[in-house]
Parts: sequence; structure tokens; C-alpha cells
Amino acid sequence: MSDSDFVPRRPSAAAVLSLIGNTPCVPLRFEPEGITLYAKCEFLNPSGSIKDRLAKTVLVDAEKRGLIGPGSIIVECTSGNTGIALSMLGTAMGYQVRILMSAGASHERRQLIQQLGAELILFESEGRYQTGIDMARQMATEDSRCFLTRQFENPLNVVDHEECTGQELIRQVPRAIDAFVTGFGTGGTLAGMGRAIKARYPRAEILAMEPAEAALLAGECPCCHFIEGVADGFIPTLLRDAPLDGEVKVSSADALAMTWRLHREFGLLVGTSSGANVVAALRTAQRLPAGSCIATILCDRAERYFSTALFQHPADQPPRLPQNRSSTGQSG
Repeated sequence: MSDSDFVPRRPSAAAVLSLIGNTPCVPLRFEPEGITLYAKCEFLNPSGSIKDRLAKTVLVDAEKRGLIGPGSIIVECTSGNTGIALSMLGTAMGYQVRILMSAGASHERRQLIQQLGAELILFESEGRYQTGIDMARQMATEDSRCFLTRQFENPLNVVDHEECTGQELIRQVPRAIDAFVTGFGTGGTLAGMGRAIKARYPRAEILAMEPAEAALLAGECPCCHFIEGVADGFIPTLLRDAPLDGEVKVSSADALAMTWRLHREFGLLVGTSSGANVVAALRTAQRLPAGSCIATILCDRAERYFSTALFQHPADQPPRLPQNRSSTGQSG
């Protein structure tokens, strides 16, 4: 009997589902003394990003409500992380997965999605992510087998982070949280965790990290940036009800430099948006009274960035950004 004669027994999803969430939270200490950040390690989810939570919540809910079943096709537009998460969990749950992704996304994200058995359709966005979203909606309209997870507008995205991720963070941080700062793509993490933290600590500041080159909340026009996973060129619906107190701008160069530091000084192999979040958290700590408690998110793992600026330039030679182009950072 050869290895190929062994066939997986369904359901295999329970084991994968059990690995999602309950990620650790680590302190990151910086000089001068008194600055301690608490970073929730979402890159330790099984597919490597915080988007595993969205995939789990939406697909499990859809099964319970009878929205998906044998023969269903899971469809989503994504720049990578949500697509990888849906591909992983869809495969484990026995569903076909169809991912639409911008041709500008990193090669590693494409490879991971295809390695997990999903169908990958690339589109030329030319800075307009809405192109892919419209394509996904059209597919769902034309084929009754297609289930669109709607990551940019699905309220479950917010609810899960409010009831799960946010509560985990509150339990893990050993003191009152004075500020929480993270970037946004769909807006679900920022809105949901922001609500949870505000409910527990009403005086806490909830802040959005934005690429300096694409500061949409600040009313600026989006340009090209290297912080993949945030700032898709529009303000998502889910962010409109977030309890935001302000935003913190971080340049691509500063985000890359901090991500290199997280790799080389802390041993945390995370992606560029994690570095950007830490920069924003440090700037918030400098503004608030000494000893304030700042929390943030380490969003995803570094292996999906091998072909990007994060691994193509030495720390002392940051990449030169293209000028006068639409935003290329994408969420999901």
C-alpha cells in the first residue's frame, strides 16, 4: 500500500478550527525606560495571519445557517491574507475556494493560496481595489453555488473581534489599556477591538495607523506605499461605526525599518504592517504620559513578503517609493 492510497477522513476541519484564536500577547520593551507595548501575536494563527478569525467566524456561521453545503464555492476578493485563510479553512471543511486577487500582490501569497488548492483569479486593479470586489459580486450573482464572504462589509467581521480578539487582549494585558492602535483594511479589527476596549476602559484612545502615503482618514489622496495589508484606497463601511479617537501616520520607510528591527532585535518574523503598527504605538506612547499602556497587533508572518521590499533591501538602504501612483497596499 503506497502513501497515496491513504485518504483523509472528513471532517478534518475541527482540528484546524481549534488552532485559530487565543494567540499570545507579548510585551515589547523599548528605551527610554517606561515604554512597554503589548503586542497580540496574530501571526501565530495557523495560516499565518489575523484573517483566520474572519474565515472561521464567517464559514462556521454560514454552515449553521445553511448558506453553504456540499457543492458550495467560497468566493472572496483579497490581496492575500483573507484568501490564504479561506483557502486553508475551506479546504479543511471540504469546499471549493475561488480567490480574486490583485496582480500586484506578492508572489508568496499567490503560491500559498494555490498550494492550499484554491482557484486563483488575478485582476489588474490599477490602484482600484473595487474592481476585484465587483468581480466577486458578479460571480455570486451569476452562480448560485457561490458564497461571497464579503469581508469588507460583513458585520460578523466586527462582532468576532469585539467578542473574541478584543476580550482576549483585555484578559492578557496585566493593566488598564490607555491606547490601542492598529492599521485597517476591512476595518473589522479596529472597529471590533476598539469597541471591546472602549467598553472596558472608556478613557482608552482608539487610534488608526495609516500609511503616510495614503492617509485616507486624514483626508489625503492615496499614493503608492509598501505597507501591504492596509489602506485599499477607500474607507471601508465597517470602519464608519468604529470608536476612533484619531490616526497615526507611518511612512513605508519607517514601517520597513521597524519590521527589520522586530526580526533582528526581537526575533519576531512578522510582516510590514506589524512594523507599522509598532511605530504608531511608539509614537502614541511618546505623546501620552510616561508609563502609559499601549496595545497593538502583530498581524501576519514574514514568509509572504520574501519577494517584496521587506527582503529586497538592507536595513540601511530603504527602497525608493514610486511617485504619483494610487495606493497598492491591500487588505485581506
